[in-house]
Amino acid sequence: MDSWPAIDLPSVALNLPPLKIKCSSGKMTDVSSDWRMYVCGITPYDATHLGHAATYLNFDLINRYQKLRGATVHFSENITDIDDPLLERANRDGQEWKTLADDQIDLFARDMQGLRVLPPEHFVPVTETIPQLISALEALVAKGYTYKIDGDLYFKITPFLDSLPLALEDALKIFSERGGDPDRIGKENPLDPLLWLANRPGEPGWPSSLGHGRPGWHIECSVIALMTLVGEDYLSLHEKRAASLDLQGGGSDLIFPHHFMSAALGKALVGIDFASAYIHTGMVGLDGEKMSKSKGNLVFVSKLLAQGIDPMALRYALINSNFNEDRMWSKAILEDAEIKVANLRSTLSKVEVFTGSNFLNHLLLKYSHGLDTKGALEILEKWALANLLSEELAIEELSKLDIGEISIACPGEISRFIDSLFGLAL
Repeated sequence: MDSWPAIDLPSVALNLPPLKIKCSSGKMTDVSSDWRMYVCGITPYDATHLGHAATYLNFDLINRYQKLRGATVHFSENITDIDDPLLERANRDGQEWKTLADDQIDLFARDMQGLRVLPPEHFVPVTETIPQLISALEALVAKGYTYKIDGDLYFKITPFLDSLPLALEDALKIFSERGGDPDRIGKENPLDPLLWLANRPGEPGWPSSLGHGRPGWHIECSVIALMTLVGEDYLSLHEKRAASLDLQGGGSDLIFPHHFMSAALGKALVGIDFASAYIHTGMVGLDGEKMSKSKGNLVFVSKLLAQGIDPMALRYALINSNFNEDRMWSKAILEDAEIKVANLRSTLSKVEVFTGSNFLNHLLLKYSHGLDTKGALEILEKWALANLLSEELAIEELSKLDIGEISIACPGEISRFIDSLFGLAL
């Protein structure tokens, strides 16, 4: 499937330091020059809310930085366009499930384009990969990793439980809350995930050697990541790598069970670790509460944009935080971002601006160490405010930022830098 249109990325005439990011394991990882990145995409039964947007914006920042460094970036993102939530909403609304999915995918693409997110190299709906999914499942059957209950195919997770990221009791609880069925009679292990669901009356399905049915959630990401980032013939490759991917990413709610299960499946398929690094973004709450569909307090990107909210202010607000920490959303946060974007625009509209000989490098060092966009934007904010003061006060305030010798510059270079690095077209 085609993603949204590509965005021009202005070049930056600077030597960018390597990007170091804190993984979900707590370790810092150096982003390599050859970067295979897989980010879990949407289940298109509802519009893009701010939690989705924050996740995709932060991985966009990684993608941008690597491209600016001249790195080879292979970026893949799936679309879970066949799943229980989608079918349930379509049934509730009396809508054909494929129509609902297509409408929501189009809306998501418009939201991403509005927020100036660079499109992935591969944007892959599950329904377009059914033959590849069936082949992968047949391979798992041949390897002895599966068993059936009433026509449903399950994966034997026991060999991979040494890397379970949480206590077993907690895992069982979360597994049940997030689509698992630990209490099903006949399972070898309560945590065994479903691989292939035998066809239910009134639901879509596909013919296969496994029976008529549809794929489970976790295997979809394993296969789409491998086929797009390793190669269609990944099952027969014996590439000497530590892991198939450099990064698997998504929101922190995917750590378990989804990323744990897809990693186990990926390793079972090819015999090596699924990813070298796992990076997860924090959750976004609203006014002190968790933001969720069940609470009815989701804030949607499309609705904010339809209300006339500046997409650059929205982008600024969502990246002005530590990417891996939970954060709260409020009207005040958006209003503050609108003010800061207005200050930047006013500064960049000047014929000349004051800057420092080390200003852009200072920003890059903040940004590149841990993806500290909050710290980098704070420097940018102080720079803009200083330039809105009188000449004497501007020089005095800028000298406090430790950005080198103060001089006069054309704002065009800084504007292009802000656009490239932060995705803020001002």
